[in-house]
Amino acid sequence: MNWIVYHIVSGHAFFTGLLLLTISAYASIQARPIFARVAAISYVIGCLFMVASSTPMPLGLVVLGTAITVFWVTARFKENLRRRACFYVCAFIAIAAILELPFHIRPTLKSAGSRSVTIIGDSATAGMGREDSSETWPLILARKHNIKVQDISHVGETAGSAIARVNKHSITSPIVIIEIGGNDILGSTSPRKFARDLDTLLLQLSAENRQLVMFELPLPPFYHPFGRVQRTAAAKHNVTLIPKRVFLSVIAGNSSTLDSIHLSQSGHQLMADSAWRILVDAFPENLERDE
Repeated sequence: MNWIVYHIVSGHAFFTGLLLLTISAYASIQARPIFARVAAISYVIGCLFMVASSTPMPLGLVVLGTAITVFWVTARFKENLRRRACFYVCAFIAIAAILELPFHIRPTLKSAGSRSVTIIGDSATAGMGREDSSETWPLILARKHNIKVQDISHVGETAGSAIARVNKHSITSPIVIIEIGGNDILGSTSPRKFARDLDTLLLQLSAENRQLVMFELPLPPFYHPFGRVQRTAAAKHNVTLIPKRVFLSVIAGNSSTLDSIHLSQSGHQLMADSAWRILVDAFPENLERDE
């Protein structure tokens, strides 16, 4: 995967945008004319990076950023307002960074009551069907780490179809991993329907003493609504989100996928390793099976 594409889709471009806004704020209060051009160019490119990253900023922060942008543009023509505009831009940068940074840090789980996990996913988890001979990452997790894995993944799964599939199974695992949403984004599911379906699915999976863990979706540029749906639903149902760069790092490898989406055998191994780095906190290592 091209590093620029990775930088944007992983959400790292959001912080690049904030850095460019910082440069713009500094340049806007300098006296030399060239700094005025630097300020304008940095501000525009910084905003584009932030938007292209599909980072689902809270709507209140979007409104605040828009108001600050209008004030910043006005301040360019009024020298007595420039330092105030610079202060507002820097305050916005600080708030945005503080709110977004936690979504890029690897989460930790509480100790689980038993060494069992339920995994709900689409073809990135289930493989490509009967003709796919790959050992999928849930099977690798079970084999390598002495975990009982209930795999309820299915090719073509969406948030809506997962609801019906989960209804057919009894789930008793203390941890449920959810890898759902790719087919909703690539298909015809609207953000509103995705929100309804995901909310229903998470409500259905929620239980006392159960930890829900969900892979945050790597989003193409300008797909903010889907990201906002995920984060809103995760906050509502106390779901731990795995940073989008984790799944993206797996599919970004040259030999990790068969068609840029579906995992090859090496891709399943990488996915299992990535999932285990999240799960390891929940399962004491001394209970692992010797290999």
